[in-house]
Amino acid sequence: MRSSNPVFSREGSFTRDTGYAGFGTTQQPHPGTQGPGAPAGGSPYGNNPYGNNPYAGPAGTQLTDEQLAEMYQAPSAGPLQTGRMTMDDVVARTALTLLTLVAAGALAWFTLPSDNYGFAVGAALAAFVVGMVVTFKRSVSPPLILLYAGLEGFFLGAITKVFNTIWPGIAIQAVLGTAVVFGAMLVAYKSGRIRVTPRYMRIGLAIAMGFLGLLLVNLVASAFGADMGLRSGPLGIVVGLVGIALGAFFLSLDFAQIEEAIRYGAPQEEAWRAAFGLTLSLVWIYLEMLRLIAILRGDD
Repeated sequence: MRSSNPVFSREGSFTRDTGYAGFGTTQQPHPGTQGPGAPAGGSPYGNNPYGNNPYAGPAGTQLTDEQLAEMYQAPSAGPLQTGRMTMDDVVARTALTLLTLVAAGALAWFTLPSDNYGFAVGAALAAFVVGMVVTFKRSVSPPLILLYAGLEGFFLGAITKVFNTIWPGIAIQAVLGTAVVFGAMLVAYKSGRIRVTPRYMRIGLAIAMGFLGLLLVNLVASAFGADMGLRSGPLGIVVGLVGIALGAFFLSLDFAQIEEAIRYGAPQEEAWRAAFGLTLSLVWIYLEMLRLIAILRGDD
């Protein structure tokens, strides 16, 4: 199962065999993970390619008394000893990434005029390029992830200032709305109200495919001067709500992937990849929230 973010979809990250980037839905067992208690879908970390798992063995075998005694007498493993990713690692890296994004956004807000789109567009294009590099780069690169956060934050700060000039107060409304969506999804996931199952993923990814296809058609139509009304009026409201719902769906996949990575002993540096993925989802939700509030407020 891959995450909602393209960064979780490439080989080497903590994924299963379906994904947002390729919109795949077929789960293939990973060699050596079948048998009682084996993880469904065969996570690459099921047999821990980054180190021998002392608890793993051929299906149906039992440890000898000597092996059990050796395991009992061995010192307990912790993050500092094993270099494995923990939830604290994910929280710390995500906080640093979002802090960089907010700082860059504040810089754009206080330095750029509200009618200047050039720097915003340039930052957005640069962020896209850096994001693609981070996504397909085999090794995790914290500097590139922070660079992406800075560029994306600069773009968000500039575009938010434009919106806030037209609709005063929309910036804080969009931030609060994004925080509410994130908090609600986290509570729903941790409480078990949302379970990331293959069926859940198939339905969500099918909707995402249709949504992205519709946006692509609208982009092409706009290039030829046609307006499909996807960003205004009642249809725009529906599109905005669907966009926010998809962002929440992506977050739930991210939560599941992070939990799985920790469970199967992903390397500590993968926390940066998790932070990058969560940032992508939050940026998606924020932009959709900004557009939706602008539509709802209209000309007031």
